[in-house]
Amino acid sequence: MLFELPGGKSVQAEGAGSKAIARVQLEDAAALELDYLVPTSLQHRVFIGTRVMVPLQQQRVSAVVLELLDQSSHGYRLKEILDIKGKGDPVFTNALLKLARWVADYYVCPVQQVLRAMLPKAVRAKPESFITDSHLTLVKRPSDDEIEKLRAKAPMQARILDELAAAGGTAALSLLRRELPKASSYLPSLLMKGWITRAEVRVERDPFDREEFLPTQPLDLTEEQTVCLAPVLAAVENPAQSRPMLLHGVTGSGKTEIYLQAIAKVLERGQTALVLVPEISLTPQTIERFKARFSDQKERIAVLHSHLSDGERHDEWFKVHERRADVVIGARSAIFAPLEKLGLIIVDEEHEPSYKQEESPRYNARDLAVVRAKLENCAVLLGSATPCLESFHNACIGKYELLRMTRRTDGKSMPLIRIVDLRLERRKGGNSPDTRILSERLRTAVLARLEKNEQTILFLNRRGYNTSLSCLACGHVCQCQDCAVPMTLHKTDDRLVCHICGSRRVPPRKCPSCGDPGIRFAGFGTERVEQVLRQAFPQARIARVDTDTMQRKNQLRDTLRDFRSQKLDMLIGTQMIAKGLDFPNVTLVGVLNADLALNLPDFRASERTFQLLTQVAGRAGRGEVKGEVFVQTFAPHSPAVQFARQGDFEGFAQQELEQRKIFHYPPDTHVILVMARSKNESMAEFTLQNIATKLRAVVGEHGRMGEPMPSPLAKAHGQFRFQLIIRSSGVRALARQIHGVVDGMTFPQEVIVTWDVDALNLM
Repeated sequence: MLFELPGGKSVQAEGAGSKAIARVQLEDAAALELDYLVPTSLQHRVFIGTRVMVPLQQQRVSAVVLELLDQSSHGYRLKEILDIKGKGDPVFTNALLKLARWVADYYVCPVQQVLRAMLPKAVRAKPESFITDSHLTLVKRPSDDEIEKLRAKAPMQARILDELAAAGGTAALSLLRRELPKASSYLPSLLMKGWITRAEVRVERDPFDREEFLPTQPLDLTEEQTVCLAPVLAAVENPAQSRPMLLHGVTGSGKTEIYLQAIAKVLERGQTALVLVPEISLTPQTIERFKARFSDQKERIAVLHSHLSDGERHDEWFKVHERRADVVIGARSAIFAPLEKLGLIIVDEEHEPSYKQEESPRYNARDLAVVRAKLENCAVLLGSATPCLESFHNACIGKYELLRMTRRTDGKSMPLIRIVDLRLERRKGGNSPDTRILSERLRTAVLARLEKNEQTILFLNRRGYNTSLSCLACGHVCQCQDCAVPMTLHKTDDRLVCHICGSRRVPPRKCPSCGDPGIRFAGFGTERVEQVLRQAFPQARIARVDTDTMQRKNQLRDTLRDFRSQKLDMLIGTQMIAKGLDFPNVTLVGVLNADLALNLPDFRASERTFQLLTQVAGRAGRGEVKGEVFVQTFAPHSPAVQFARQGDFEGFAQQELEQRKIFHYPPDTHVILVMARSKNESMAEFTLQNIATKLRAVVGEHGRMGEPMPSPLAKAHGQFRFQLIIRSSGVRALARQIHGVVDGMTFPQEVIVTWDVDALNLM
């Protein structure tokens, strides 16, 4: 069966629609697969991956066709499918359905949840909610006499004809209305006279519709780039004989150029490519680079991420679905883009925790890239200056192919990293809050950059003005009523804000517990840093980048462009600016508090600190002037800080991997986090203890299981949280065993139980 797509292209649907029975997954009922008869009228319209409407009890519900069968294994009388949803062409390929089953099996979740995650909400809710516009075409130009009479009697009609002629004979009505707001009311007369025709066409809601991208050409590769590109191209040519590739290249070594040239080869072969980036902040820069390089086919590039409007996401998804996009760029969920003929999947900054979904299905897009590449028989390339230890371990044991780039392009040197011991600074500068925020050495360095018209980035991974409010008399700390965390002061709004649940309240003027007026704010966030900098450097042009300031659509993109064009001198921000961004005029980077992640109760704390310091430092010295980095810390002798100072990833990895092996932590094992949460504390604790009792027999020789205990974040969103950690080397076998336990248990209605395989967040 061939489906006709826009532009006259036809595609073959998978799973010939001549079979009489369809096995479907109900979209709103977990783990419920049912068989339905395919009526004769629909037998050539129902395919694997098609969304359909089916009867369930007294309701009409939507479902996805998973299989087409000759006969059903169920003994009951089957009902018929009622109708097709949307146009009827399959929304899931066979490969995506296989991937959905793999995700459900590995991450211990229902297939229904995976299928919902694969389709953007805008596509699920309104599959055909396109917008249209009228295209007007000038088919007959009036004679000179006619046009002069028209100008006298109906000047607006004459103006419309003039505008169409100036536009080459055809123009969209929406564009015409910009010059002539009332143009629509004058069209009937022109249509009746036969001077113009009108046709309705679909209009794409393109998030980059008005952007201009200056074309770029492939760059000459360095020797290291040439060596690393060769196996990538070989894998594209013969994916069956290749392994997943890990590109470990220092910041500024030219990983993006390898991506671009590899994708050019993929497009030459008539295949498609998928590029994942971890942060929304990286998406505009990545899109700009790709659309500039492939400027002759930039309309064949689609973008999928959460900051698009529903309409834009709807249209971009259908652009991919209708085979009108050859390259997809997006964040985590783009791993489910319905691309066909995949030739290459690229995961940039593959170490990033944001690739992990924190709600069911709790997949890791980096790992799914490897699985999908195997299912679709295509090449996969993971890239990072600081690979996650799981990927690096896979490369060390030969599961992945390791590609190394140890030098920056054009001979640029790595930045000089200086460690500022805040303990010594406190002794020299007293207890001044400003000294704790900006050491004298860093202050002097910032001033020197301002005098030389060079730019500075200051990094602090904490929002707000002050991070806690406590009483000096009784020790009371103002905490969120629904979460076990101190509330943060946001001075602009004069509100205490919980960064877990978002609740807000007016800051008290005296202690709520003892009534003492000696209540004191402590700690600092990016808002406080901005104030200190504006006072210290009144002549500087400063912008702050965090989720509090980047509220308006495209505000982040515009701010980064202003910084790149040197309309700003300093950028203060959280991890939104910590990685992947390329600003040639930045010669100074300051890390204001390197210890924030080090003290977390998480075995990955040291790894994340090393990665963050290395990535932030990599923003400096990417132009002609050598960069300098100041790292302010109370723990200058920490291995993460010292290895980052030396830029020694492999030294850090070797030491960290040895420690992980001793304590049986990843990558030596896999971690499964089981959590029970409820507004009823005792009920949550009892439920998890009951689960632990049943799991002990299952885990057995498959792994190690801890004891149920309160989570480090013991309460969030008004719910008490208890967790259980399981470590296992045979995680797939254990996941299947856990499935059996889950399927055989019922939990109290007020308790929510979650299973997180390969958990990254143990808080």
